[in-house]
Amino acid sequence: MNIVLWILQGLLGLVFLGAGSMKVTRSKEQLLATGERMAWVNDLSAGQLKLIGILEVLAAIGLILPALTNILSILTPLAAVGLVLTMVGAMLLHIRRGDPQQALVMNVVLLLVAAFVAYGRFVLIPFTT
Repeated sequence: MNIVLWILQGLLGLVFLGAGSMKVTRSKEQLLATGERMAWVNDLSAGQLKLIGILEVLAAIGLILPALTNILSILTPLAAVGLVLTMVGAMLLHIRRGDPQQALVMNVVLLLVAAFVAYGRFVLIPFTT
């Protein structure tokens, strides 16, 4: 189970490092230019997008670094909980916008994986410091 949790942490970390980095390094206009999948950025300010990006990057780091170094390893499941909350916010945004249900699929998958990592690291195989 520990290996499964590490794999999921790594995958989540990669996904959110990529997504967060994109939001931090690109302007709102550049994000809009990437296509219809990013139309939701119209509903947020540039500052909100940057904040979400920074939080996603920090969560990606928090999923891996504390567990890897065994320093403040409680941050790993807390990062996963933060991503669960981020995905709830993303889902609410898509629902409020009236986006098709397909827009929610990735959010639901990421939410479930993050919730499993949080549960796994809090309950099943917690890290010890």
